[in-house]
Amino acid sequence: MREYAEFTLSESDDGGVPTLALKGALRVFSLGDLDARLAALDGNFACIDLSGVDDIDTTGAWLVANYAREHGLSITGESEQAHRLLAAIGSVGEHPAEPLPGPSLLPRTLADIGDVVIGWGHGFVRSIAFLGELIAALGTTLRHPSRLRGTALVHHMQYVGINSLWIIGLMSFLIGIVIAQQGAVQLEQFGAEIYTINLTGRLSMRELGILMTSIMVAGRSGSAFAAQIGTMKLTEEVDAMRTSGVSPMEALVVPRVLASMIMMPLLGFYSAVLSIIGGAFISNFALDIPFWTFLQRMQEVVPITDVWVGLSKAPVFGLIVALAGCYQGMQVSGSAEEVGTRTTQAVVTAIFTVIVLDAFFAIFFTEIGWK
Repeated sequence: MREYAEFTLSESDDGGVPTLALKGALRVFSLGDLDARLAALDGNFACIDLSGVDDIDTTGAWLVANYAREHGLSITGESEQAHRLLAAIGSVGEHPAEPLPGPSLLPRTLADIGDVVIGWGHGFVRSIAFLGELIAALGTTLRHPSRLRGTALVHHMQYVGINSLWIIGLMSFLIGIVIAQQGAVQLEQFGAEIYTINLTGRLSMRELGILMTSIMVAGRSGSAFAAQIGTMKLTEEVDAMRTSGVSPMEALVVPRVLASMIMMPLLGFYSAVLSIIGGAFISNFALDIPFWTFLQRMQEVVPITDVWVGLSKAPVFGLIVALAGCYQGMQVSGSAEEVGTRTTQAVVTAIFTVIVLDAFFAIFFTEIGWK
């Protein structure tokens, strides 16, 4: 028959203050309703005596320690086993210390700004190192053309260029419609609707054709580069390449960068042409300028320098987009969430850098007389 733990109340030797004496086995299977019976007492004791306890486990020790803590009692007569258990759980239930007040808003803001600046600095240094590795790999490829992975290059040229023709064409056509329509509305106030041709042609060839193409390629291909290489990093395929003597820079990065630099001028020119066609299309209805007249006039008002300005920026923008995607992909580590984070960073970095460089090129070409 199972015996349950009991308790008795006895008078202490000094002062006649009652002592709560527990006896029996204080184990989980023998406690029964001991906690309820203890809770019914008035708790006016000097201490808890465990000298009559012949066995105890963690549950019994927790019950004793909790009751003693709630009523401010001391524990006496415990065995060595009980002493170890009580010491182990002595801090259970104690209220944690109040956290120290954090720094005020200004120090926190300055600290966050400092962390961001330091992160930018480290990222810039790593980016420069990655660019140096790319240049070294390109130099090796030029010295040994047989090391160029032609199949991979053609595959990425198709992915960056041919597979994106429809979305870039549609986007450029619609942008041309918007430029011509909004330009005509403004020029109509001065009776200069004919100059809509100049606005659409020069803006498309010089700026928006290659700029919008770069943004689209960054969102479509740059993100894919980061995700592909990042996934390979997670699955340790990149480490396997290094182990087998294959340079990841030559196998993964160089084909993507060359494909982007080769296809970007072609996509930029294609985008500019579709944008001009879009402007001619809307002008045929909104301005009563015949479609073919619009295109013929375009040849007269758009200087060849605008074409060269757009084409000269294209390889640089292609390099930036591919470099951002590959670099962020190579930085992936830890988890699949990192792939998403790095992919986002690749797109944001590429678009931001392309826009900044486009502003620099605009000022530069104006200063050298290519207006």
